[in-house]
Amino acid sequence: MSKEKIILGIDPGTTVMGFGIIKVMNKQMHFVQMNELMLRKYDDPYIKLKLIFERTIELIDTFHPDEIAIEAPFYGKNVQSMLKLGRAQGVAMAAGLSRQIPITEYMPKKIKMAITGNGNASKEQVAKMLQSMLKLKTLPKNLDSTDGLAAAVCHFYNEGRIDSATRYTGWEAFVKQNKERIK
Repeated sequence: MSKEKIILGIDPGTTVMGFGIIKVMNKQMHFVQMNELMLRKYDDPYIKLKLIFERTIELIDTFHPDEIAIEAPFYGKNVQSMLKLGRAQGVAMAAGLSRQIPITEYMPKKIKMAITGNGNASKEQVAKMLQSMLKLKTLPKNLDSTDGLAAAVCHFYNEGRIDSATRYTGWEAFVKQNKERIK
């Protein structure tokens, strides 16, 4: 009897949150869905965080993922952007942890490497490779959803090799692995 597994991939953001869902059956990936939560029209940053949390819970309650793969914020020059991305990621992680779903965090270069073989690949290259791998008829206009899907596919390819990613199985594990963040 083969075990079926659902993986939710999330590309967190306060302007657009992309997500993708795959089903794994008999060690084969099958595309389920990808989409985006558009947050541009909201000015209040706390409303955006609330919407990210609620949408993530809705995805969890609808698709019942066994695991969540999330893209880690990348370290750019703009500290404010990094702070906003970290908050968006944290809220999405909190939603998963509140439902006791294991979360694995991947650096953007690791995701790109898993999909294209090139850690410096463009969003377009990642999207095209996913289209080929999962036999997608069309690609979305914005590529945030393919970034979320890429996180899920990266997780599939890295199953059992979690040493290069950060994994949380609940609040207790998060606290234990982040003692320097606790005051």
